[in-house]
Amino acid sequence: MGLELYLDLLSQPCRAVYIFAKKNGIPFELRPVELLKGQHHSDAFAQVNPLRKVPALKDGDFTLAESVAILLYLCRKYEAPDHWYPQDLQTRARVDEYLSWQHTALRSSCTRAMWQKVMFPVFLGERVPPETLASTLAELDRCLQLLEDKFLKNKDFLAGPHISVADLMAITELMHPVSAGCHVFKSRPKLAAWRQRVEAAIGEDLFREAHEAVMKVKDLPPADAAVKEKFKPLVKVLLQ
Repeated sequence: MGLELYLDLLSQPCRAVYIFAKKNGIPFELRPVELLKGQHHSDAFAQVNPLRKVPALKDGDFTLAESVAILLYLCRKYEAPDHWYPQDLQTRARVDEYLSWQHTALRSSCTRAMWQKVMFPVFLGERVPPETLASTLAELDRCLQLLEDKFLKNKDFLAGPHISVADLMAITELMHPVSAGCHVFKSRPKLAAWRQRVEAAIGEDLFREAHEAVMKVKDLPPADAAVKEKFKPLVKVLLQ
């Protein structure tokens, strides 16, 4: 059996892995895992990833979890063009720096923004206190400012003149609040120009394909009682 990728394109890191594999012509078998149906909690999926999270990779008998680890594995195994994860020591360090920061910063605020604006009220029928949403959007704005001031600065891409896996992780994160109606790029021309460069480097068709599902998230039908019960722990976490 060749390379298998377990993905749900509603997930931002899954989109990053999907785009990377497609863009670089990496052959893989897509194994869909529907998060909203709780398929990541199944015993069958736990055999692939005991953490019960996507993305996950299976390459013969080898399995791997965590999006950054998967992206770097694919970079190395398939000898992707150097710009994705540069050999230059300091340029690679810039990529590593962003990848280390984004987990607890941009990832958290983008996820909370999307869930609090759309998934809780529309999909789960949960009321979100206005002050909670306001706090989340303020934190998102703070992270966007850091993304511009600390990481992008006056460069074309986050690590330099060429796209890298850092840009891929960042753009897929930002499309989460965009899908919920947040005007992430409206008052940030520098970030908006960066987005255009990233989309062009990826290819507009591939970018649109990867984000098709999440851009329709506001049209999801309400969840049934069983699904709502499964999401109760997540509600508590993301409404804190």
